[in-house]
Amino acid sequence: MALLIENSCINCDMCDPECPNEAISMGEKVYEIDTDKCTQCIGHYDKPTCVSVCPIDCIKPDPENVESEDALLAKFLRMHG
Repeated sequence: MALLIENSCINCDMCDPECPNEAISMGEKVYEIDTDKCTQCIGHYDKPTCVSVCPIDCIKPDPENVESEDALLAKFLRMHG
């Protein structure tokens, strides 16, 4: 399942540099996560780094983009070989 940054984001700039897939970028009002690039850090780390560094806990699983751990790993392998 890809992650989603909620509208409560304060644009603190903590998550963007932490994403190993470069899936996070500034949207119209708050940061956004590109679901095509988000692997929840599978293949890189034990847990999503953006969630770990978010000071207000506004990064949650995206219920509209449910993916299994196997699908996330396959996405990682497609992007990083």
